[in-house]
Amino acid sequence: MALVPLAFWLGQSWIEIALLAGSVLLVMIVELLNTCVESAIDRIGPEWHDLSKRAKDMGSAAVLLSLLLCAGVWLAALWHRFA
Repeated sequence: MALVPLAFWLGQSWIEIALLAGSVLLVMIVELLNTCVESAIDRIGPEWHDLSKRAKDMGSAAVLLSLLLCAGVWLAALWHRFA
């Protein structure tokens, strides 16, 4: 969450600020949705099921992809600012 205020310092235009802050917020949104999926699956029952495992794995993959996107946006902004 500390990255959102840092986005205002690092970004040189409103577009850069929006991309930096938006990528962080996207990670938070995807993480919340992943938590919702996991909670709903755990509520159904504790027994192991292939579809439950697949749903949880896809939620985790979505979080990973959002983190990679966020890291790419931030690294590009840092590179643009300091290199």
